[in-house]
Amino acid sequence: MPRTAPARLVLRTLALLLPLVLAAGVAAAPAQADPPPKPLPVTWNVSTVLQGGLSRALVPGWSPAGSNDPTCRLTPDRPRPVVLVNFTTGSGWEWGAGSPYLRNNGFCVFHFTYGNITPLPQFPVQAIGDIRKSAVELRDFVEEVRARTGVAKVDLVGWSQGGGMTPHYYINFLGGADKVDRFVAIAPGNHGTDGSGLLRPTTLAPLMYPILLALLPAFGQQVAGTELAEEVYADGDTRPGPHYTTIITKHDEIATPWTNQLLEDDGTGNVDNIVLQDSCAKDRSDHLSIGFSERTWRFVVNALAPRDATPVPCIPVLPYWGSGGGLG
Repeated sequence: MPRTAPARLVLRTLALLLPLVLAAGVAAAPAQADPPPKPLPVTWNVSTVLQGGLSRALVPGWSPAGSNDPTCRLTPDRPRPVVLVNFTTGSGWEWGAGSPYLRNNGFCVFHFTYGNITPLPQFPVQAIGDIRKSAVELRDFVEEVRARTGVAKVDLVGWSQGGGMTPHYYINFLGGADKVDRFVAIAPGNHGTDGSGLLRPTTLAPLMYPILLALLPAFGQQVAGTELAEEVYADGDTRPGPHYTTIITKHDEIATPWTNQLLEDDGTGNVDNIVLQDSCAKDRSDHLSIGFSERTWRFVVNALAPRDATPVPCIPVLPYWGSGGGLG
């Protein structure tokens, strides 16, 4: 039966409108969210990370996994960038567990090297120069990160010297108190060390100290009782502004006595001292393996984001090794 003129007109109209309706439906459909980034592998083992770590540090532009990622974006839950501050002799490999762990937990992580006493930018042994100059390098890097991210303040996570005199000098004397919100120090070299007794005045100190100061300034400056150690902490351990967290092991054989690592607050509750063995006798972290223990890094995350803090289980952590497989 032949179609009437009105019927043909309706069909033609539908034929014209159908593609437009379909296209509008596609455009109106909600865009698919980008899939979450795949978690980075985290190795809780000193020797595994160390193997090849120094050689990777020789590559220009190399950074620990999870750090200096231009795609990372700050969020309301993670509103501040985290700046890693190396330990003495460190060039970045020491963050082989901590840096990817922080990134996996949503933090934007930034890493730099400092205290290089050689003309080689990628020299694998750094953070051994004059601590006052190293603190200036830290200040300059914090300013760079603030400019890049548009934030008023950063968080610091440091280890040994990187949790001790270098950031304290920056905070106390170079304006860092106004630029740092949370400062988490792992096995910090606070108040100087006696090197398990080797640097006490009654032993090798009279011979070793002048040599250390001349050849490896950061080593000499971190001896307990030295001019710099006295200067940094002379007016108190902390300054108004930052919240300080120390993560300490009683089995530390470098930053000794371990009680030197403790900080006194200013009466406002701005310090949390965490001694790992107080909550877990099986944790036998030493000065090195403390940074390769998932227990340590769970405490770090809790300190950086206290509103999201979770209990940290007790698992064995071995000296010179780490927590092995982690907590799962």
